[in-house]
Amino acid sequence: MPASLLHLEDRLTCLSLIPAVGGSIANWSSKQTGQPLLRPSDQQALNSGSPRRLACYPLAPWSNRIAEGGFECPDGWLALSPNTDHDAYPIHGSAWQQAWHVAEHSSSHAHLTLNSNQPFAYRAEQHIELRDGRLSIRMRVTHLDAHPAWHGIGLHPYLPRTPQTQLCAAAQTVWKASDDKLPNTQCAIPPDWNFSQLKPLPDELVDHAFGGWDGTCLITQADAGYQLACQVSGADYFLLYCPVGSDFFCFEPVSHPINAHHLPGKPGLRLLQQGQSTELEFSLHYQPLTQAEGGD
Repeated sequence: MPASLLHLEDRLTCLSLIPAVGGSIANWSSKQTGQPLLRPSDQQALNSGSPRRLACYPLAPWSNRIAEGGFECPDGWLALSPNTDHDAYPIHGSAWQQAWHVAEHSSSHAHLTLNSNQPFAYRAEQHIELRDGRLSIRMRVTHLDAHPAWHGIGLHPYLPRTPQTQLCAAAQTVWKASDDKLPNTQCAIPPDWNFSQLKPLPDELVDHAFGGWDGTCLITQADAGYQLACQVSGADYFLLYCPVGSDFFCFEPVSHPINAHHLPGKPGLRLLQQGQSTELEFSLHYQPLTQAEGGD
């Protein structure tokens, strides 16, 4: 039986959640035009039981890939196995592969929780709210295990892509990856990937982490008549994934670069003791372009 949907709305937009499938967002759209603001999930996607077919899912207690079969913690080695059938590395943590609980729900707000024992004990929470066209997600992870461990956090939104889609997200560096999709060099951003000014997405494959981000982003969808103004705190990096020939792209606010557990200084990770927490806040503000151009 397909998992149940939870619905939120404000005066401008409507959103559906699917808590049992990784605490994911299924759809977010404009009420007036019906335009999808995140990649839309049709019935087949909803029935798939996979967050990777949906609109957005949470990343905890790490983002992206971890190499070497695990990572070192103060009390010893934490072994990890691949958690999908499409990747050689454990990817995106464990929160997205578990059912979340609905702690609170109103017409415009939902509080989702997850108590996990994989790969160690932690509690994850999402406060998801709609207000005047702004989707806000506050995500908090609390370490519950008696042994300290390294934590990372993030969100994985999928966004519609057309030839007119443009992105502005100023960063300072990019982590270049080798053929195994793991970063090994931090370097200056090449011109085609420099989004300090609004510009179209590149035609070639991009699947990289960008650092030195100021936490703001603008995504314009001129042919659909709107833009999304993004704001984040608790994440100094974003992952940009642009698959060639696809009708979507991913812009992922994350606290750390790919494979940070094995990079010098473990950039962006936090070593949490029992009871300590880490938090990320992310908002996407829907603005019709006529309204945005008028300065509202």
